[in-house]
Amino acid sequence: MEIRYINPADSRERISKIYENSWRYAYKGIIPQDYLDAIPEGRWVKNFDIPGWSTMVCVENGEFIGTSSFCRSRFEQYPDSGEVISIYFLPEYMGKGYGSKLLEVVMNELENQGFTEVFLWVLEENTTARQFYEKHGFKCSDDYLDDNIGGKDLREVRYVYQFK
Repeated sequence: MEIRYINPADSRERISKIYENSWRYAYKGIIPQDYLDAIPEGRWVKNFDIPGWSTMVCVENGEFIGTSSFCRSRFEQYPDSGEVISIYFLPEYMGKGYGSKLLEVVMNELENQGFTEVFLWVLEENTTARQFYEKHGFKCSDDYLDDNIGGKDLREVRYVYQFK
């Protein structure tokens, strides 16, 4: 398995496919099914080249199986924090330790960029992801965002990690 930054030759469509499949799997029963079924191919392509964002991919046997994007905080109330924007895997690679390895690399990158605190947002109902982040030292804060996805009101909770 290889974890690396994306490069100009990497297919953004193949990377977006990770998001699409992951959303349909991980958010089943949380986000309305008709919304998940209607996610268009290539939905996330434009996100991989946003200035200031970094994206890494996890590659196994030449196939993109996971991805994570991160940056300096996008939120003015947390100006000195790093932010993990996303971490997604193809469903068949979830629960096998790949996510832990990718998160470790991303956190090392953010620490090397000088951040002493990193945060991320998780859907409150996504207990699997919440347990994953808690296992890796993230703490749930009192901060939240109210959101509406596919016509359903949802809450995102902020998880924070402090480097020692």
